[in-house]
Amino acid sequence: MKDVEDKIVPGLTHWQSSNFFAYYPCNSSFPGMLGEMLCAGFATQNFSWIGSPAATELETIVMDWLGKLLGLPQHFLSRKSDGSLGPGGGVIQGTASEAALVCMLAARARIMQARPSADMAKLVAYTSDQAHSSCKKATMIAGITNLRILKTEESAAWALQADMLQQAIEQDLKAGLVPFYVFATAGTTSTATVDDLRGLATVSKPHNIWVHVDAAYAGATAVIPSMRHWFDGVELTDSFSFNPHKWLLTNFDCAALWVTDSAPLKTALSLTPAYLQAKGNALDYKDWQIPLGRRFRALKVWFVLRTYGQEGLQKYLEHHLRLAKLFQGFVEADDRFEIMAPPRFGLICFALQGVGKAGNAALLEAINSSGKVFMVHTEVGGKFMLRFALGSTYVQQHHVEAAWAVIQSKADGVMAQETNLM
Repeated sequence: MKDVEDKIVPGLTHWQSSNFFAYYPCNSSFPGMLGEMLCAGFATQNFSWIGSPAATELETIVMDWLGKLLGLPQHFLSRKSDGSLGPGGGVIQGTASEAALVCMLAARARIMQARPSADMAKLVAYTSDQAHSSCKKATMIAGITNLRILKTEESAAWALQADMLQQAIEQDLKAGLVPFYVFATAGTTSTATVDDLRGLATVSKPHNIWVHVDAAYAGATAVIPSMRHWFDGVELTDSFSFNPHKWLLTNFDCAALWVTDSAPLKTALSLTPAYLQAKGNALDYKDWQIPLGRRFRALKVWFVLRTYGQEGLQKYLEHHLRLAKLFQGFVEADDRFEIMAPPRFGLICFALQGVGKAGNAALLEAINSSGKVFMVHTEVGGKFMLRFALGSTYVQQHHVEAAWAVIQSKADGVMAQETNLM
């Protein structure tokens, strides 16, 4: 352990620090760690039901619990309202990137069912210029050569609008192409904006286009009923994913994915050679993912849900949302700064006015070099901005106040340097 302390710890970025405001959070908790430890200790391989029946069945139960906690429509759950098994359900992937890929493969399988193989080259996927890069990577892996990255506008808070998608679909249909997949986002990486989910789904449905919602970060806030308006229209989509390992106290890796119909997933991904044929194959989660092997991730989700419960998770998230409002107030009260994008969830994007990209880049470098706070930047619409992302497990008001003091202090230095250069 001395070598770990001397050689490893100094080279770590401390994601669990309460002074970590970069990227998006990657939560950890004692119940999550305990579940992860037991997962490692059991060391089961859960690719099939018979590989470990408890692992498969707990995952089905936990994903229904979690779906209900988020207020997802019944058709996303494994059981119908009468208790019988339905066509939909949830599965735990490693990351939201994997969820995007498996849904793209499912969408491809669904659209190609009654088409000649030559139409594979005509498939078109759609997303926005604010979407996560995982969508583009999914097309690279799936061999989809037509990806429309639709431009968003500041006037719409950088959200993808239905009319823009409609226009793109119509153009591709006229060109003889086959639209099949839309990657929509609820909580983009740069600014946490939310696409017009209802509009995008409404435009897509008549063409049998699969609509996937990536809510990797923001999806956790659906635990709070008053936040569910951000996900309006999700009931019209085909799949929804978010990462409990980002903002719901579940140690990495854990990405929750729900689909309204698992049949296309199985068409795209099911492969059961003789040595895997056994009782319970219909329940095998290997047919819902890329790899064969799978970890007992449901265990840590189960521990987190049972420890904190609905009320505990709501209070946890509401605490972070209050801190985000506090920081927003700090920025708005200092006329040297400006808010660069509408604040969403636990993310505030801001910049120092009058110093341009170079000055703000210098400010960020000074903040991070202090060793007291860690942040990152983004660029949207050609504008450089700093991102302050709340969500660390143990962050409190005094951490936010201390971070703002560092930001103000370093801004003084940047402004003084700018003045000297004039």
